[in-house]
This record gives sequence, C-alpha cells and structure tokens, in this order.
Amino acid sequence: MRNPQHDVLFEPVDIGPVTAKNRFYQVPHCTGLGWLRPKMAAALRGMKAEGGWGVVCTEWCSIHPASDDLPHPNAALWHDDHIKDQALMTQAVHDHGALAGVELWFGGARSANHYTRETAVDVASIPNLAGHPYQPRSMDKSDIREFRRWHREAALRAKEADFDIVYVYATHGYLLSHFLSAQTNTRTDEYGGSVENRTRLLRELIEDTKEAVGDRCAVAVRYSVGGDDGEAPELTAERRDRLEMLAELPDLWDININNYYQEMGVSRFFKEGSLEEYMSFVKSVTTKPVVTVGRFTSPETMTSQVRRGIVDFIGAARPSI
Repeated sequence: MRNPQHDVLFEPVDIGPVTAKNRFYQVPHCTGLGWLRPKMAAALRGMKAEGGWGVVCTEWCSIHPASDDLPHPNAALWHDDHIKDQALMTQAVHDHGALAGVELWFGGARSANHYTRETAVDVASIPNLAGHPYQPRSMDKSDIREFRRWHREAALRAKEADFDIVYVYATHGYLLSHFLSAQTNTRTDEYGGSVENRTRLLRELIEDTKEAVGDRCAVAVRYSVGGDDGEAPELTAERRDRLEMLAELPDLWDININNYYQEMGVSRFFKEGSLEEYMSFVKSVTTKPVVTVGRFTSPETMTSQVRRGIVDFIGAARPSI
C-alpha cells in the first residue's frame, strides 16, 4: 500500500485531446533498436507501459531521408511503409493503458546521411556538428516549405500509427535549435534577425502539426531553457522570451537543458531534481502541462515538485529502462 501523500503522482492528467493515466512520463530516449529491431523496441516500450508508466515515447524519429543518422538505428517515418513498424510500439503501449508519444526529428547540421547520401540542409551552411567532413546546404524558402511538408506528412503518419502525442523537437543542437539561436541563424529574411523571426519556423511547425493531427493527438514541444556552460545571461533570457511567445500553442512542454553532464548527472555531483533551478518559471508563463527530468529518485521530491507547481509530469529516461 502506498503512502497517501503520494497519491497526487497517480492522478490522471489531460494533455490536449488525450489523458495520461498518471504523472509518470518516459521522455524520448534512444535504445539502439529503431528501424533495425522494431519488434524488440515495441516489446521494450510495452514492458514499460506494463510496469505502470503513464506515457511512453520513442527515441528521435526521422521525418525524411535527408535526416539519416547511420550507424545509429533511430526510428523513422519517412514513408507509409514505416507506419506498421511504429504501430507495433503503439499497440504494445496501449495494451497496458499508457499513451504513446513520438519525437519527430530532423538533424540538419548534425545529420550523417551515410545511408541515404542526401544533402543535409540547415539554417545556414555551418560546419557539420557531428564531425563529418562536409557542410549542410543553407535552406532557401522552397527548402523551408518542403521541410514543413515533410514534418506535416510525418505527423500524419504518426497519427495513422496510432500515436497519442506528436513532438516538435526544438532542442539538443538539431535544426530547429539552429533557427532559434542568433549564434547559428545569420539569415536576413523573415526567418532571421529578431527573436520573433528566429522563432517563426518553430511556431509554424507547431501550428502545422496542430492543424494536421490535433483533433486526436496532443502536440508537445521539447525545448531547452538553458544550462550551457558560460552562456551569456542575455541568451538565457531570450530562451524564456521565446517560450513566453509560444506558451499556449502546444499541448505540453517537455523542458530540458543543453548541458548533458548535468541533465544526466550522477548523484555524486548533482542533487535530485537538479533541473528545477533552470525551469521553475515555466509553469508561471503557461497553463499547459509541463514535464522535465533531473534525476528523480524519491517520491517525496516528485510529490513536492507537483504540489509546488513546478511540473505536472515526472520525466525519466534511464530509470524507465
């Protein structure tokens, strides 16, 4: 029998048009399975749902062959043939009453494209950030229109595969984060310059995804509020400004920081709930549910963050494995 003071963790929570059975949320994380072993990936995630997680997500899920990360076997929704692979996972998760989420991904300057040999594209022709000896091509207006179409079509495939939550992935050094940052976005058109312009593509993708699948699927945004070592205060402040601009657009905010060493930090160096100092403001600027990670280990800490209005969901990756 559980302690009644922890009952709040087992309350159902609405996320747009869907409802999670509790507040335990397996955030997107890689497994090394992806397109290579879809049945094994489905069994792993089904086991998590059976264990009680309210939401279970994929790893990054590529939306188009121009975003290929070989040799890493990530998930994919490039074409309709991929729908059946992803449906294995959603069925396994739904069999145990959990919601299934998919993180749509486009790597841009972090794409390898060793398998597809497609030309990578990004906000500008910046160095390949994964260390490969080539640079992406700078996107023109037609590329941006195509990218929006690819993303929308992948969202529709996700809906057909019976996902409940569809992500717009705007962090971790991939294409959307390059559009957001003044350090990488040197454009002089309506997608560059001001904070509003650099946020334009993210706004458009949220709106496109809501229009395409929002009748049945919740739309989540994965977003970083800071955490870079030595980041100038004005850049961290801009992250908050962007979040406030978009605060009510998605159905859920999945909040993290860019510093993997802290986000995934071990107990020797980082206290439990270590991301609170960065993201405690988020619930003050949006009415939408919020999930974050940060080495949650005790139900007391989890309950405290929920009751104090820091988070709505307790996010985890490694603890769910």
